[in-house]
Amino acid sequence: MKVNVTDYQKILNQIQSELSEVKVTGKVASYIPELAKVPADKFGMHLYNLEGESFCFGDSDARFSTQSISKVLSLALAMKTIGGDLWKRVGVEPSGAKFNSLSLLEDNFGIPRNPFINAGALVVADVLVSNFSNPKAAFLTFLHELTGDDTIAYDEVVAASEKSEGYRNFALANYLKSFGNMENDVEEVLDFYFHQCSIAMSCKELAQAFIVFANQGKLLHSDRQFLTGQQVKRINALMLTCGFYDEAGEFSFEVGLPGKSGVGGGIVAVHPNHYAVAVWSPPLNPKGNSELGMAALERLTTLTGYSIF
Repeated sequence: MKVNVTDYQKILNQIQSELSEVKVTGKVASYIPELAKVPADKFGMHLYNLEGESFCFGDSDARFSTQSISKVLSLALAMKTIGGDLWKRVGVEPSGAKFNSLSLLEDNFGIPRNPFINAGALVVADVLVSNFSNPKAAFLTFLHELTGDDTIAYDEVVAASEKSEGYRNFALANYLKSFGNMENDVEEVLDFYFHQCSIAMSCKELAQAFIVFANQGKLLHSDRQFLTGQQVKRINALMLTCGFYDEAGEFSFEVGLPGKSGVGGGIVAVHPNHYAVAVWSPPLNPKGNSELGMAALERLTTLTGYSIF
């Protein structure tokens, strides 16, 4: 089934109308002090298709803290940089545990279960620190190439806020170091990691960035082969199985798309060969995923009538 281009906006309008009546029970993330300041009533959605057309509603142009959504992008840069060697240091299995679990890392002898839990993302960050003299600049350049927008930047206030309460990430990084799975100075890796998570992007910009995963590795704005087809295949598979921590099965069951969430309230999902879509609503469900975001994406695949399954 192929949805007519004009139908996407009607579908998004219907989603906005339906969900504006929903009583939200989730809570805005508070363990990072700056995130607790974000208004709970923010809500936006943006869909970007392979024809380069955009459809949106609400706060889709407002930038917010991408948090763990950024892990997909750092993973893509690491895969682009060192290829399959990455998988010697991080696994590809769902965690079935909290994203910042220490016991899971111990159980697996210092090899994180996947690159989207915090321990795995720290290994990816370590790879980038090893391969770029200025990893923060390299990561921004990568994002600017993906989106065609060179105004995307780190939120230094959020990065500092994350560091101020980042005790468990310090513990994870040191634990990785004890197993020999962190090559660089812990402080240097964490500085990059906290900045990576602080990247501020809008739903529109996230949908533009993730369209590469819907377009077999090609950039729409330049038709450049930015990632290989195999890299995109692997990343989409990881988003489907590991993109929502211990709620990945629920997202696959309800929505049926590869995707990734962040505790800033954002979710990005990809329908290969069709579109990328991002939604933002800060209140999180008990699993740490956007309550309205999950509902909006379920309605999208239900109303369009198709998912990847």
